[in-house]
Amino acid sequence: MNAETLDRLTDKISRVSDTYAERCNIARDDDWYLLKLNEELGELTAAYLRMTQRGRFDAARTPENARASMEAEVADVFAQLLLFVQHNGIDIEDAVTRKWFKYLPQDEQ
Repeated sequence: MNAETLDRLTDKISRVSDTYAERCNIARDDDWYLLKLNEELGELTAAYLRMTQRGRFDAARTPENARASMEAEVADVFAQLLLFVQHNGIDIEDAVTRKWFKYLPQDEQ
């Protein structure tokens, strides 16, 4: 995924989040972005546990439904992370380059 694609995704996600906040009368202050990210990570954890049959059993849930639920929660975590990054003015490409890519050989950075 290139930076332009990530920027377009972030813009679309931000518009959806704006609509959600308006409809639900949510004040998205500085804490909200991190707290919401944690909430979504908890939901992903629960979905993963259900999918791997280590969570609360639901007789109506098929393996396909469990997988789809987990994928939906991954999307929520990813979207919330992008919103957190945007709200806090983080250049994610630069941050990943500094934190992760320094471990690559110089010619692969």
